[in-house]
Amino acid sequence: MAWRLYEEKDLAAMYRKYRLPSASEVHKSIFDYLEKKKGKPFTLAVDIGCGSGQSTRGLAPYFEKVVGIDVSEAQIEEAKKVDGPDNVSYRLGLAEELEFEDGSVDLVTAGTAAHWFDMEKFMKEAERILKPKGCVALYCHKVPSVLGYDNCPEDPTQIVEEMFALLKPYENKGHKMVWNEYKEIFDAITFPDKERAEDIYIKFKKPVSWLRGFVKSFGIYQIYLKNDPENAKASLDKIEQRFINALGGSSETIVEFSLKYFCLLASKPE
Repeated sequence: MAWRLYEEKDLAAMYRKYRLPSASEVHKSIFDYLEKKKGKPFTLAVDIGCGSGQSTRGLAPYFEKVVGIDVSEAQIEEAKKVDGPDNVSYRLGLAEELEFEDGSVDLVTAGTAAHWFDMEKFMKEAERILKPKGCVALYCHKVPSVLGYDNCPEDPTQIVEEMFALLKPYENKGHKMVWNEYKEIFDAITFPDKERAEDIYIKFKKPVSWLRGFVKSFGIYQIYLKNDPENAKASLDKIEQRFINALGGSSETIVEFSLKYFCLLASKPE
């Protein structure tokens, strides 16, 4: 993978604490597609860029074996700290060099990770290890929005967007692919049988303090912090206080969020 910031131990721990597990709505789209294209049995799934395992563990009920792969040893160690199903394991590895036998894998997934791949090399590896009609699922999400606060002095969702706008000067090509909802990645998928699953929305409740941690778990914020630590901290403090003031609560006020996912699905030819 192209970017190695997530190898840092502190960020890996923050990632495990604040990142969300993969949504059941996303998994439903993936498994409906896999069943339609390949059909059962589902023996082996490989989750690339697994981070601390949030995406990997969600695959466990559907497969005999699930393997999470990440370039970061710190992320793999965080994943192993979480009690999980016996059929899930983790190992170090690259999206572009997958140590699996030819034609042995039913599903290759990547949650919030494909924008760091060398897609040409990744697709060659995916084609090699997938069974005939095996599938690739690459998904990610946009910035969270806030539900149920229509009469606030400031729009909480606008404040969240401003929070992420602070990071714009530190964007790179990968971040821009996310904001563009993986359009470039869809074009780079070489399997002709491919489609997009869009407008997948989930709702969840978290305290205001979660939002701060969520932002800090992004590598792009860590770049900001390294380049300008004083302003990075002060800007996040200011935005968080505006958010609290808009809601009329505290850092522990429970807020309902909405998150939009998008998912690219493709099936290897027979």
